Amino acid sequence: MVDVQRRLEKLGFTKGIDAEGSYRDGTRAAVEAFQYRRGLRVDGVCGIQTWSALVEAGRRLGDRFLYRQSPMLRGDDVAELQQRLSALGFDTGRVDGIFGDLTSAALGEFQRNVGLPVDGIAGASTVAELLRFGSRHDDSELVASVRDRERLRQAPRTLTGRSVAIGEEGGLDATVGALRRMLVGQGAMVTTHHHPDGSIQASEANASGAEVYIGLRIGSGEAHCSTAYYSGYRYSSPGGRRLAEFMQRALSHALALPDGGSRGMSLPLLRETRMPAIICEISPASVVVEQAAVIARAMVDALGEWVDTAWD
Repeated sequence: MVDVQRRLEKLGFTKGIDAEGSYRDGTRAAVEAFQYRRGLRVDGVCGIQTWSALVEAGRRLGDRFLYRQSPMLRGDDVAELQQRLSALGFDTGRVDGIFGDLTSAALGEFQRNVGLPVDGIAGASTVAELLRFGSRHDDSELVASVRDRERLRQAPRTLTGRSVAIGEEGGLDATVGALRRMLVGQGAMVTTHHHPDGSIQASEANASGAEVYIGLRIGSGEAHCSTAYYSGYRYSSPGGRRLAEFMQRALSHALALPDGGSRGMSLPLLRETRMPAIICEISPASVVVEQAAVIARAMVDALGEWVDTAWD
């Protein structure tokens, strides 16, 4: 608990925090504020996801050597590396704070361009060269955003032949099945993913080569409908955001539920998928179960509107 509090304080979450080792209202409020800022689900509990995010948030570019390894390195230092490379025109893929193959390739290209040994390692000399370019990454458009919009612009404006992944954390097989049948009827190629771990679903969706991911989740609390897309580290998925807006409008209207809006978040599933991805959260559970066909119809209509979008 002391380590959690110290990390929160180092990140600026000091208002009203409790005495060291005491997890009361002040510390809980600090955890909730941190969760909201990082795009996590806000529950005031420092579970595995929140603890990992706290550790990642404490890392700064230059604190350690960054390179491709397994499991992949994660942290704000990786995100800053990606931001700086992307702002300079080197395609790291989406800025997600995960040092994967695209980040390694982009780093090698940067090293080649500035005359450094091409080893794919962000060590002292490579970081110094990146920092020499100053704060250009703060206001430059990231190449990842440009690439994503171009990919969306060139995609066919039809569901026929499009690869769609649908996922749920458990208990929504019937709703997912209804959605799958309707999408197949529209000519889409569909894979379904059923697992409570978002990272596992993301890995499966990536392996399937899906062009878009749609997640369903039963929410808690009062009746509502909300939709999340990936956003983090100055990057926001353009395709995910547009799809979330369409999906949120269609679902809240079809179900006559309070509109919880769409929001950029950094949940593991959204962060780790390589395609535009959304998670639709609907509460109460009875609505999801009893109106499976209505939900599926609204989702297919929203997805059809999304694929027909002009990205000019």
